[in-house]
Amino acid sequence: MTHPADAIRARRKLTNKLIAAHEAARLRPFFAPEAKVIVGDGGLILGADEVIAAFAAQFAEPGFTAYVRETEDVQLDAAGARAAERGRWTVRDRDLRGTYLAVWRKVTGQWVIESELYVTLS
Repeated sequence: MTHPADAIRARRKLTNKLIAAHEAARLRPFFAPEAKVIVGDGGLILGADEVIAAFAAQFAEPGFTAYVRETEDVQLDAAGARAAERGRWTVRDRDLRGTYLAVWRKVTGQWVIESELYVTLS
């Protein structure tokens, strides 16, 4: 059986691949329906539909290639049903980087993102 931290790291790697391929619709299963994302400039995106729409809009921007999130740490709650992922993010085609924190929740045997916070540092 896969350790939860390894499963979360693997799911993050899959999201990076889908972002690089500009596959917004295929990102939906990674987000809880009520997901909340605070983006690097402090803006708030509410709900999986809006998160996917934001990805699609980014992918449509001229010159956008991809950004990558690199997991540095995953911590689980005592029940093994929620986890905090902390890491770094970078935008490959721009001089942007920062830190992120994601909250994952296990739903029907699969880890999904409940919320994410991105902080731009450059």
